[in-house]
Amino acid sequence: MTLRPLACALALSLIAGLASPSAEAQKKKRAAKAKAPAVAAACTDFYGSANADWLKANTLLPGVPSLSALEQLSDRARAQQVELLNTAMAAPQGNVQKLLGDFWASGLDEASVERDGANPVAPLLARINAIKKAKDVPASIAALHQVGIPVAFNFGADVDLQDLGRHIGYFSQGGLGLSDPAFYTRTDAETRAVLGHYNNYVQKILALTGTPQAQLAAEAQQVIDLETRIAQSSKPLAQLRDPRANYAPVATATLAKTYKRLQLAEFLKAQGVTDDSVSIANPALFAQLDALVGGLKPAQWKTYLRWRVGDAMAPYLAKPWRDAHFDFRGRMLAGQAAPAPRQQQVLDAINLAAGPMLGREYVGRYLPAANKARAEEIATNVRAALGAALDRDPRLGAAAKAEARAKLANLKIEIGAPKRDLDYTVQPMGRGSYGGNILIASTWHHREEMKRIGRGNADRRWDVLPQQPALAYDLAQNRLIVTAAMLQPPVLDLSRETAAQYGAYGALVGHELSHGFDSRGRMVDARAEVRDWWTPAEIGAWEALGNRVSAQYGGFAYPELSGIRLNGSQTRDENIADLAGVELAWAAYNAAQPAATKEAKQAFYKGWASLWPQQLTTDAATQHAARNVHAPGQWRANGPVMNLASFGEAYGCKAGTPMQLQAEQQIRIWP
Repeated sequence: MTLRPLACALALSLIAGLASPSAEAQKKKRAAKAKAPAVAAACTDFYGSANADWLKANTLLPGVPSLSALEQLSDRARAQQVELLNTAMAAPQGNVQKLLGDFWASGLDEASVERDGANPVAPLLARINAIKKAKDVPASIAALHQVGIPVAFNFGADVDLQDLGRHIGYFSQGGLGLSDPAFYTRTDAETRAVLGHYNNYVQKILALTGTPQAQLAAEAQQVIDLETRIAQSSKPLAQLRDPRANYAPVATATLAKTYKRLQLAEFLKAQGVTDDSVSIANPALFAQLDALVGGLKPAQWKTYLRWRVGDAMAPYLAKPWRDAHFDFRGRMLAGQAAPAPRQQQVLDAINLAAGPMLGREYVGRYLPAANKARAEEIATNVRAALGAALDRDPRLGAAAKAEARAKLANLKIEIGAPKRDLDYTVQPMGRGSYGGNILIASTWHHREEMKRIGRGNADRRWDVLPQQPALAYDLAQNRLIVTAAMLQPPVLDLSRETAAQYGAYGALVGHELSHGFDSRGRMVDARAEVRDWWTPAEIGAWEALGNRVSAQYGGFAYPELSGIRLNGSQTRDENIADLAGVELAWAAYNAAQPAATKEAKQAFYKGWASLWPQQLTTDAATQHAARNVHAPGQWRANGPVMNLASFGEAYGCKAGTPMQLQAEQQIRIWP
């Protein structure tokens, strides 16, 4: 591809050698004029200049609210998953691919799903219908949790806030068919209307589980009555946003005596949990559940449990179940016009129930060794740049710098997939029952989740799947997580210059690593203990920096919105991380390539800008402006570079131009 331009250049040089001096001078003037617009564009709106081709080629289609380069990356990752599953269905290699191929095939075969009807849930309903006494209820609750259908409450593994090196089991509120407990207690007309639609939906599902027509209204009211009692003892959702509000460890040895009728000690045994403590942050709720087990007739519990099974499994059963589920949850609650295409529904279900299985195969197929090696190399270099930045940070005192060095030394970099694999011993699936396969996969998934509970298991899993594009800093485990799906264009493109790789992937790494040492990261120290290791003076210095960033970004006009500016306070922490990420990646690149050319330096910044091209409708922009903690793409690209003298040098932008602030206006995270 370089031969034709080179030949043209040689030809032009020969012609220029024969030209007169005055003609030569005029040619130089014309050449200078031809180059001027490109330079001016980069110095006026680098985002628009660097992404001009993308923005021209990617206009929004009717009904599509947004499009971005990173959304396209997610779409590509989903297409890769479909390709993998199609291959596993046609010619599986190994046990895991056989499971996935059968699962996929059973979900795509709609005729088979219709023939299967309600057979997948028949054994669950039979067990529920066999309940005779109050003491039978807790065992059925435990059994449904085992197959991935949480009823009455939620129970899951999460980090122990007093010991970040382990997970404990969290007993938390749940068991409701509506997402917010307030739906059951508010009396306004809109809420009452939602509850009326919900009652109709409950009746449809109960009818499908076997309730006679004459009893539907009464049984639906029993369900809503029981859920209302649970909701009345539940905390408002706003109170649950702080993780500490959900954390209240108690000794498991006390559960049998405290919750005799609910049988929580036996519940833990059924889940395979033998740890010495669990969290119960709302004991009043569990006292209420304990009382309800003994105080309500078993028949009411049976109705509630049948409903919960039907609601949870409806998307995976025959059409009457799916239609009832979509009419309420899709059309009424979510405002969707039509269900997602069948293929997308099945892929989502596999990710939900067997995501780690799919992730294992995805890594093997779509993460080349070269990509992983380059990702580790760049991340390691950016981590080193962060160490140098922390050492020279004028805001941190000697003690904080020592703590930061120790924390950085302990920071782990995990690329592609979690380091510990899972146990894939699973009941064979086959292709005859999609709903049955959902239950097999959910049972396996729950079993593996329960293994996270206990000492030494906190790093067992990620909170993202390898097949989902993600690059994140895990605060509790002090580790950088980069999924396999993330290591492809525009984030990491081995066909581009090394500089562009640092500008894109390296800057994202720097962004995430900075979170370990910012106003959030300061709450966990080098020993993974939850404590604030900054002094008041250091906190004040950081807040002063944050106020400058908030003010600067608050002056930017929001794309697609007339008269609306970016909320600098709402986006402050992520804007700081963007600035930090580009600074660190630039330092790491210059350390790795100290003799970089001007063109290479420009490629670094083009790599950064290539992450952020974005198209938004006015409605989508309005929603983003109101809620998103990230700046829109234009300012994620432009905000950092206008603060960096190195960008101005690379592109010849003079101080005072839009993309090169005056020196006294520039903000540096690490001077």
